Amino acid sequence: MAVTGPLAIDVEDMGFRYPGNPEVSFSKLNLKVAKGERFGLFGPNGAGKTTLISLMTGLLTADEGHIKLLGQDVGKQNNAVNKLFGFVPQDFSFYQELSPVENLQFFGAWSGLDKKTIKTRTDELLGILGLNDVRNKQVGKFSGGMKRRVNLAIGVIHKPSILFLDEPTVGVDVQTRLAIIDYLKELNKNGTTLIYTSHQLSEAEGLCEKVALIDDGKIIAQDSLGKLLKDHKQDSLEQMFLDLTGKDLRNDV
Repeated sequence: MAVTGPLAIDVEDMGFRYPGNPEVSFSKLNLKVAKGERFGLFGPNGAGKTTLISLMTGLLTADEGHIKLLGQDVGKQNNAVNKLFGFVPQDFSFYQELSPVENLQFFGAWSGLDKKTIKTRTDELLGILGLNDVRNKQVGKFSGGMKRRVNLAIGVIHKPSILFLDEPTVGVDVQTRLAIIDYLKELNKNGTTLIYTSHQLSEAEGLCEKVALIDDGKIIAQDSLGKLLKDHKQDSLEQMFLDLTGKDLRNDV
C-alpha cells in the first residue's frame, strides 16, 4: 500500500530477534504510517504486536534496518525522539501511592515540561477525563476505568505528535471506553497520529482508518479498513481477522 504525504512512522527492512528465543522475530519488516492517521495494528497472541510497539518506542533496539519517527532515528535514543511520542501501555504506568496530580507532576517533569505548563496540562486533562473530583486521592484505590484514564493522561501530558496505545481500554466499562475513544478521536482531529492495538476489534472499527494485520512477525495485510474488507469479502474486522489468521487458539509466550 502506497503512503502519500509526510511520514509519522517509517520502518524499513527492520530485523529483530530475542536472544535465545526465535519464536517472535522480524525479518525485513516494512511499515509506513502517514502523519495524522488513526492506524490499528492487530494480530493473535504472540504475533509480535507488543514487540513491534516496543521497537518503535525504543524500549527494544532493532538488529538491522531502521525505525524513524517523523524523520528521526529511534535507534539513537535522543531526547528529541523521546519528546515526539507518547506511550499508553497495557500495564499501568504510574505510582499507585500517588494522586493523579502528583503522578502528572512527576511525569510532566520527566518529559521536560516546566511547572507552569505541568499545572495547566494537569488541570486540562483531569477535567477532560473526568478526574477532577479525585485529583488528590491515591490512585491505587481507583477503579480500573479510572486508572486507565490516569494512564492516558500521563501518556499525553507533553502533547506528543505520535501516540502509541497498547490495549488502552482493556477492563473498563462502556462509559469509560466511549470517553477514551472520543478523546482519542479529538486528539487525532488536532493532529496527533494514533498507533493503536487491541483485541477489541469492534472498537477498532470505529477508531482506525488504516489497519495492518500481523502474524508470526510478518504483516499479512495492510490498507484502509474499507478496502481490506472489500478485498477479502468480509463484513467486519473480526471476520477478516479470523479468516486471515485462523481460529486455532494461540499461546502468548
